[in-house]
Amino acid sequence: MKLELLAPAGNFEKLKAAIYFGADACYVAGHEFSLRKHADNFSFDELESAIKFAHSLNKKVYVALNIFAHNADFENLKDYVQHLEKVKTDAVIISDVGVLDFVKKHAPTLEIHISTQSNVTNHYSANFYASLGAKRIILSRELSIPEIKEIRQNLKHNVDLEAFVHGAMCIAYSGRCLLSNFMAQRPANKGDCAMSCRWEYSLVEQTRQNEGYDISEDERGTYILNSKDMNTLHLINDLVDAGITSFKIEGRMKTVYYVANTVNAYRRAINGEDVKLLQDELTKASHRKYSTGLYLKPNVDTENFFSNIQTSTHAFVAQVIEEKKDGALIEQRNAFKCGDTLEILSPNKTFNQTILVKDLFDEKNNPVDHAKLVQQKLFLKTDLKLKFGDILRKKI
Repeated sequence: MKLELLAPAGNFEKLKAAIYFGADACYVAGHEFSLRKHADNFSFDELESAIKFAHSLNKKVYVALNIFAHNADFENLKDYVQHLEKVKTDAVIISDVGVLDFVKKHAPTLEIHISTQSNVTNHYSANFYASLGAKRIILSRELSIPEIKEIRQNLKHNVDLEAFVHGAMCIAYSGRCLLSNFMAQRPANKGDCAMSCRWEYSLVEQTRQNEGYDISEDERGTYILNSKDMNTLHLINDLVDAGITSFKIEGRMKTVYYVANTVNAYRRAINGEDVKLLQDELTKASHRKYSTGLYLKPNVDTENFFSNIQTSTHAFVAQVIEEKKDGALIEQRNAFKCGDTLEILSPNKTFNQTILVKDLFDEKNNPVDHAKLVQQKLFLKTDLKLKFGDILRKKI
């Protein structure tokens, strides 16, 4: 059974990083029709280039069409899906049955994946969508592992099951939230979520409007709707046994470093490396406190009551852009200086090896003591074999 590691790609740079660090496929979006309106996303030309790039490496690209569409949304949809069909998009991710029917009529060769927004929580729903032509069901995040196994066992169709394994969790059922609509006039179900669930809240009784009751707090406040991030690195084998074949990482709005770091950890876990050692990797990029989401019953310890702040133990300071004989040409991303110890994030054997920065030069071969110019190109001398795409990070 071929397992797929599916990575988020909010832009072309993130797509390239995801593939370099081990993703089998990426999910992306154009400038319309997806639930991450504020990601960079892809123009028509960029989509075509991204798909050609991925296919040249035998990787896949799925495009999100997962808004809950209103009548006006269909005006430009025909041209869009026909373009996706023309550039050989591997699949489209759909929530709305109207959009599904529309795609089948106007771009019939596009493979259809059913979004987690459709909240498939039982085998009757899964079989229904499969009967409509869906080739994959992205299961609801509200399911437990035994429930997933039961769905797999009762599927009558040849349909894949995909599940989220890592990243931000939504407080609302399958992400169907109205908080942002009411509080910030930004419709979450059309891709414009203001993350209202991350704000600080208290409870108010009807006849005591001026008296707020903190439900759970520390000195920073109360965050009763704020979910912890999902981390299921140690549950990969259980999810495989339950019937999952595609493992999806959340994060089209996250940084390229987050994508590289998370994909690298899950790729290595899927390949059989020590999960206990890899868990430490997932603290090195920005995250909220972790939980296993709702996969294990009873569902406890899933809310982060005390803070909405993301933390990390390491900072992304540079990326390798060219291999050199005695080192590498790197592009600076955050400040570092001679005397610092940098750790290598790589899909190769140099993973987690360290470099003590001694010899650093600018493009005119002038020595540099303090790399503090954003995106400055620098030559870093090292005996370690750095590869194009490797990332250098520094402990905070």
